[in-house]
Amino acid sequence: MWLSAVLLSSSFTGPHGAAASSRVQRSAARAVATEPFTTTKSNACFNEAKTLMPGGVSSPVRAFKSVGGDPVVFDRVKGAYAWDVDNNKYIDYVGSWGPAIIGHADDEVLAALKKVIDKGTSFGAPSALENVLAKMVIDAVPSVEMVRFTNSGTEACMGVLRLMRAYTKREKLIKFEGCYHGHADSFLVQAGSGVATLGLPDSPGVPQGATKSTLCAKYNDLKSVEAIFDANPGEIAGVILEPVVGNSGFIAPDPAFLAGLRELTTKHGALLCFDEVMTGFRISYGCAQKYYGITPDLTTMGKVIGGGLPVGAYGGRKDIMEMVAPAGPMYQAGTLSGNPLAMTAGIKTLERLQKPGTYEKLTALSERLIAGILAAGRAEGHDMCGGNVSGMFGIFFCKGPVKNFEDATKSDTAKFARWHRAMLERGVYLAPSQYEAGFMSTAHTEEDIDKTIAAAREVFKII
Repeated sequence: MWLSAVLLSSSFTGPHGAAASSRVQRSAARAVATEPFTTTKSNACFNEAKTLMPGGVSSPVRAFKSVGGDPVVFDRVKGAYAWDVDNNKYIDYVGSWGPAIIGHADDEVLAALKKVIDKGTSFGAPSALENVLAKMVIDAVPSVEMVRFTNSGTEACMGVLRLMRAYTKREKLIKFEGCYHGHADSFLVQAGSGVATLGLPDSPGVPQGATKSTLCAKYNDLKSVEAIFDANPGEIAGVILEPVVGNSGFIAPDPAFLAGLRELTTKHGALLCFDEVMTGFRISYGCAQKYYGITPDLTTMGKVIGGGLPVGAYGGRKDIMEMVAPAGPMYQAGTLSGNPLAMTAGIKTLERLQKPGTYEKLTALSERLIAGILAAGRAEGHDMCGGNVSGMFGIFFCKGPVKNFEDATKSDTAKFARWHRAMLERGVYLAPSQYEAGFMSTAHTEEDIDKTIAAAREVFKII
């Protein structure tokens, strides 16, 4: 199925070329919001927030540092749309950074949550809902025979790192330049996402001892991985990666790359972990590992499996997972892990994702969106490339192809910033960083795609 992972070349016109172009032209008049774009209330709210929270935000990329200007402050969301406190409406392609795969505030999810909330918001004790979601994850994800729920993707990655070291009795870890696995000390080495956006190769406050065992390879480059194994014989506990990168912008794997990692880790007695916090249940119902037909030893998950509520999880082979306390000696715990509200939202979301045609719709909408944006940009003389896998996508302002983080840094980030702001003013909400993927939902419509492409056509004429 890897052929569906399109990294579009300069000559690509898209599978819906002429019809899509005509439809977009008809939508051009509707592309610009009828109400004037003002952010008076957002600006006031954010200025106050900066006196209360570092940078005015609870997570760095939200601050719009790399795209300029102040962020808009959200008031409400529904379906494929978001409204800010000034009542500007946006077509939202961030989707709470991935979880809103069936749309924001889905009626079925909300109804299920309302039934559960009357029973309590947190138990701190076993819940039957954990069993239900665990069985759904185990049934769907090829590598998972047992699962441990956590509260965030960072927490899941912290747990899986400790587990890899405990199981192999080795300390060294291989990660990839530009891949992000949460903000734990061991992972803040050549990380992507917000770290790249802010220009921080590492983070102050991280002791040298925490990162000396983290070794970085180049994504889509098996030789760089093999060289690290050869230089550290019998010392590598495992390899962790985003199977489709979303934290250096959108980067798809080469066909042989994931298969090669599987062979290398098996050969050297190391564990292979797919960080599917972003790709899990978004690329396909069985995650990226099902899509590409490569089964890792361990998997981290989050976002979609919580249906928009805080959640994380890690899972894998039973013999490995039985190292985790209380079944085994490797300790990891969490007061709110398995929260009944998060479990409920996750269960209902996964039920919806099983409906026939779900991923075909995500793929078709994403392909048409990317093809339309690239065609519009190139028509105005911009160097661009991009692509999608199912409902995950991205573009770069360079000729490409983009195969790794080094390639991604060649994108014109100043132009991206101008593009982002102009699209925002036309009612399109995109991730405020070149180094973040975009996300489609089943709530998006063909008209949303038409309006977005029409807005892009206008913007490319002025940036």
